[in-house]
Amino acid sequence: MPINKDKIAKRQEIKEHNPDFERPESWRYVRLQTGWRKPKGIDHHQRKQWSRGRPGLVKVGFGGPKEARGLHPSGFTDNLVYNLDDLAKLDPKKDGIRLGHSVGTRKRKEIVTKAVEQKFKIFNARVSASGSKS
Repeated sequence: MPINKDKIAKRQEIKEHNPDFERPESWRYVRLQTGWRKPKGIDHHQRKQWSRGRPGLVKVGFGGPKEARGLHPSGFTDNLVYNLDDLAKLDPKKDGIRLGHSVGTRKRKEIVTKAVEQKFKIFNARVSASGSKS
């Protein structure tokens, strides 16, 4: 059973009422991806909202509920961990951990073993049992 299930459900419900924000003209040109990019041209039709058929712009009012921000889809809070001291400050019942990008393999293994002992949810363990880099 995931924790914070009600907060995640509330976030999902609010998201259903928001428009699907698409990159302007991505439906017109194959070379443009659909991921959102803010229109920045001085006469851009979507930025100026000239025509009614255009998709909406991303604005602050479309955000999710405040209590659900920073939650991983599993319901745990997402926390960056670089060493064992960072791990000691967290609570395994509500905090999940994501190991920092710059953490090397040796320290990563130490943190992962300690986190598994304390029953933390790890989002990006990336440590093999053998320790080889293949």
